[in-house]
Amino acid sequence: MLSMYTKRGALIVFEGCDRAGKTTQVKKLLTALQQTNINAEIMTFPDRSTEIGQVIHNYLTRKTNMSDKAIHLLFSANRWEMEPKMKAHINSGVTLIVDRYAYSGVAFSAAKEGMDIEWCKEPEAGLPKPDAVFFLTLSPEALARRGGFGEERYEATDFQENVRNNYRKLEEDSWQEHQVVCFP
Repeated sequence: MLSMYTKRGALIVFEGCDRAGKTTQVKKLLTALQQTNINAEIMTFPDRSTEIGQVIHNYLTRKTNMSDKAIHLLFSANRWEMEPKMKAHINSGVTLIVDRYAYSGVAFSAAKEGMDIEWCKEPEAGLPKPDAVFFLTLSPEALARRGGFGEERYEATDFQENVRNNYRKLEEDSWQEHQVVCFP
């Protein structure tokens, strides 16, 4: 007999400093879920395929500048523009594996001089709440050795340490921390 409803998909988020291995783990989880016949998709923030995402991309790659509050609101707007798609997928039974989410927006923006963490949380209120958050940590020295570190605006060791401290302030019950081990 067919079920009269579709089982809800999960919202699984990977967070962490730049180059901590989030994208690698997201791809591995997608493969594992698909091998067990779980309908799953990846979503990445910022989503650089949208108009807002293109503005963010230009900011991150240092092609443009803007105020810290303006870029924070654009990062949030990028998540909000994808919110209907996220809800539709989850409600239709698709598990979303998200590479960065609202916590990144808050942790990174609040790491800047003069940015209040509580103010940074406000635009994120009401976004779908994750079922699980995997927080990947890596020492600042190991981050700095990762390929491509320093190519984007926020990839500086001191800044990443501030970001890590902000993540700690944002941890909730749905979080699981995982130390990433790198071998030289």
